[in-house]
Amino acid sequence: MAPSYLEPLVIQPRDSHQCTIILLHGRGSNAAKFGPILLSSSIAHLDQACIGAEHTLVSAFPHAKFVFPTASKRRATAYNRSIINQWFDNWPLSTDTPPATTQQEKQRREYLPADGLRETSLYLHKLLREEISLLGGDAKRVILGGLSQGCAASLVALLLWDGDPLGAAFGMCGWLPFRHQMEHFIQGVHASESDKDSPFIEKTEDCDDIPPPVQAIMSLTEDLEMSLLGRRPRELPFQHVPLFLAHGTEDEKVPVVYGRDARRCLSEMGVDVTWEEYAGLGHWYSSDMLGDLVAFLKKYEPDLE
Repeated sequence: MAPSYLEPLVIQPRDSHQCTIILLHGRGSNAAKFGPILLSSSIAHLDQACIGAEHTLVSAFPHAKFVFPTASKRRATAYNRSIINQWFDNWPLSTDTPPATTQQEKQRREYLPADGLRETSLYLHKLLREEISLLGGDAKRVILGGLSQGCAASLVALLLWDGDPLGAAFGMCGWLPFRHQMEHFIQGVHASESDKDSPFIEKTEDCDDIPPPVQAIMSLTEDLEMSLLGRRPRELPFQHVPLFLAHGTEDEKVPVVYGRDARRCLSEMGVDVTWEEYAGLGHWYSSDMLGDLVAFLKKYEPDLE
């Protein structure tokens, strides 16, 4: 049965609609819980003249429409197959999660997200096309990002996007699914802090002179059982999308090493990544993180004059 999605929560811009920011919630949440709290959160260290008296995302981007989609209901394998909102099924990454004891179990956990990521990517691509159309076909006026599992889902959707490059992308407290498999093509043997026992890291031979990032994306589409659609083999739109990634150093649900590994892998795939860490911060955003996010997005905000 195909997944069903609720209508996104949409916060219309205060001024004329000049850009759209799509934000994905984390696992077990939804748009109604995530969106209003995020938009009302205070933002640190910004010029008051630039952001207004409220110091929020809404006042920082008065021309932006904020779109908060809600993940479909799926069974969570790690939680006795209970039904929750999640962009894809995945085994917990927290520091207290017991490790897999066999290679078969490691591989099962690695591929658990595949079905959900395929369905979510197709859904997000549909949202992106709709928003781009509303903005006169200008993909540079659309920004995609998310928190936690929403970050992970948005990164995969970005890698598989075959339209014109977006204006920017961002992720908070997240990770990159199928990173092990993609790094197999990017750099061959490479053991990071979170890779030490991975069965997927091994030496890779060149494949018909296809650039390694293209091989990595071809591998990802195969893992998710997706086609490359109309993309020509050497077209990688994500390489032209600036990306902001942020993570707390005390994150127990998604340890910061997963964010660092995502940053490294994406950088090696040709993405211009801005990376920020926040000492003492757990699995959530902070005023400082939001301030850095706004400063980043302001550099790529479309000309509204």
